[in-house]
This record gives sequence, C-alpha cells and structure tokens, in this order.
Amino acid sequence: MDLTTDGYETIEVAEADDGIALVTLNRPDRLNAITTTMIVELESIVSQVDLDPALRAVIVTGAGRGFSAGLDLQEQGVAPGADRVSPTVRGFLWQDHLATLHERIHRSRKPWIAAVNGPCVGGGFAMSLACDVRVAATSATFGAVFLKVGVSNCDMGTSYFLPRLVGASRSAELLLTARIFDADEAREIGLVIDVVDDGTVVDRALDTARQNRAHAPIATRKTNETN
Repeated sequence: MDLTTDGYETIEVAEADDGIALVTLNRPDRLNAITTTMIVELESIVSQVDLDPALRAVIVTGAGRGFSAGLDLQEQGVAPGADRVSPTVRGFLWQDHLATLHERIHRSRKPWIAAVNGPCVGGGFAMSLACDVRVAATSATFGAVFLKVGVSNCDMGTSYFLPRLVGASRSAELLLTARIFDADEAREIGLVIDVVDDGTVVDRALDTARQNRAHAPIATRKTNETN
C-alpha cells in the first residue's frame, strides 16, 4: 500500500492488513462531522486508492463514539471555487462537492466497506450508502435527517443509493419521516450485512475485505465496476 497522507487534518489512513486500507474519519470532538477539508482529503484518498495496484479494498470508519454526524454546520468551510458567489449558490456548490465525493467512492475501482460505529446520519449516512458494503456495531444508528433542518432529504446521493439498497417504499418512508433507526432494523431491511459487538466492527469488515482479496484483482475490479 502506497498512500500519501502527509498533512492530512481530518482523516487517518493505515494498512489494516496486506492490501487493505483503513480510513478513519478523525474529528471525534465533532462526531466526525464533515468539512470541506475532509472532503478534499477523502477525494485525494479515492484517487490514490484507484491508482495503487497493491491496494485491494478500503474500510472506512469513524474515530471515537460515532461514524459521522453529517455536515459540520459551524465549521464546514467553502467548496473550492465558491468563495465569490452568493451564499445560496455557495450552499448548492458545497452540497455538489460532497455528492461528487460520494459518487467517486461508489465508482471506485476498489471495494469500499463502511464499518459503522455509533451515529451515522445526514451526510455521514449518505457516505455509508455510497460504499459497496456496510457492517454495523450494535451502537450504530442511521438516518436521513436533512428534513429536520428544513432542506431536502434527497441530497448528496441519498435519493439514488437508498432505494437501490432497501427498495422504493422503505426508502420513501425513511426519507419522508427523517426518523433515526438502529442497527438491528438496518440489518432487517438489508442496509447492513451484519451487526456485531461494539469494538469489533472493523474486524468484521476486515473479514469481508480478506474474502474479496482472495480473488483475482482484475475480476474484482470488473465486478465492482458493474455492481
């Protein structure tokens, strides 16, 4: 694995096993809320992942007691190139910036596995949906909660990914109620593949990554590109 992370402020990257990267969202004091800096750093990682022939899979998780509380409404920053436009346009550009990251994760040549610990809501929920596989700790909670702040619940790829994963009717119910649901329900509706004890979710994700690693890289890549 040959990923360059010098100077990163909001994520940590380690080699969890041969050819398997562990990406940790690392703003635990803010429940790993997403900022422009985090998006830029994750974009860099996606690009490097796709170009590293030795890398076979990526696990993404959150530091501390949660996966991600979504957007950091206090410190989110400004999307690149959006500093000279109106506040309304700036907001749309920021949302597009995050949605583009989620699309890049989804279209990555390598499998991305979300190891969800604690709260995973809003933009963090959308990020987990963009991954290929999701595993949850018992403490995990999920929700598309944009409605609670008076904006569309269909932003950042949620309205694309969620119905494909849980079906149109269940997706509509979750989007229109903006309710929070637990890990057991997430497993029941097919959103996550497994629920495990707190503190073991990365290990469970590693099991899946290792099973994938056992297969030919080109076969995995072609499967992931068309999945």
